[in-house]
Amino acid sequence: MSPIHRVNPHELSPASGFSHAVTATGGRLVFLAGQTALDQHGEVVGDTLPEQFAIALGNLLTALRAAGGSPADLARVTVYATDVADYRAHAPELGRIWRRLAGRDYPAMAVIGAARLWDEQARVEIDGMAVLP
Repeated sequence: MSPIHRVNPHELSPASGFSHAVTATGGRLVFLAGQTALDQHGEVVGDTLPEQFAIALGNLLTALRAAGGSPADLARVTVYATDVADYRAHAPELGRIWRRLAGRDYPAMAVIGAARLWDEQARVEIDGMAVLP
C-alpha cells in the first residue's frame, strides 16, 4: 500500500494537474535535486519550453527510479520557469507531457518564476520530494 494519499477538498477550486495536499506516512524520503534539460554530456537540449520540460521531467524521474521510486511516489514537485507566461501558454501541452511520463497521480505542486537558472540556456527546472513505501 502506498504511503501517499492525495487530498483535494471539494471546497477548493478543482485541482487540475496538481493535488491541493498530499499526506505521507511511514516510508523513506527521497529528495530530488533540481533537474533541467541536460543531456548525458551536460549540455542543455531542446529549444522550446515543452521540449525542455519533457527532458527535465524525464531526468527527475530517472533520478527517482534510480533511488527505487516511481512517479506515483512523488509527494511534492516545484517547477521553476524563466517565463511564467510562456509556461501558462503551454500548460495543456505540459499536462500531456506530465501524463505521458508520470501518469495521473499528481503531487502537490508549485510553479515559481525565476529570472534565470543555473544553466543559462535552461527555461525550466524541476525538483521534488518522494516517499517510498
